[in-house]
Amino acid sequence: MRINNVSLYRSLYCGSSAIRLPFGNASSANPEMVKAEYADLRVFHHHIYEYKKGIRNLILTTEKGIYRDNIEKRLKKENIDYVVHDIGNGKINVYFGEKPCVDVVRTLNPKLNKLTPEQDFILGIMLGYDRVRQCERYLNMKEKVINLKKS
Repeated sequence: MRINNVSLYRSLYCGSSAIRLPFGNASSANPEMVKAEYADLRVFHHHIYEYKKGIRNLILTTEKGIYRDNIEKRLKKENIDYVVHDIGNGKINVYFGEKPCVDVVRTLNPKLNKLTPEQDFILGIMLGYDRVRQCERYLNMKEKVINLKKS
């Protein structure tokens, strides 16, 4: 079902009583804020759906930092293991999924551009990226490291 702003507003507010959503607090927020949060976190909520259906074991999503509390609340409520890294510019990287996968993420540098080629490869494979492209990416990164050492 496709939801536009008008139908979202009507479904959230029927008269003076507000319907609670799985995110935020619709009863105390103004309608514009609720609509913005719904739109901003739609992908996050879809990732939870995919995880719960067994489509993915580990998910990485980049979200606005202002929603960190709501994101953590939802993941705790769903009993999903997670780790959050602040990446600056008001954004956060949220990794969530199976505990062993999240534990591996905890061992990695939070700054993705600082990962070794091996760590980058492992993370890409765990996130379900194309294996052949990950192999090509690894070889390219490794070649750059080798060329830097030769210089």
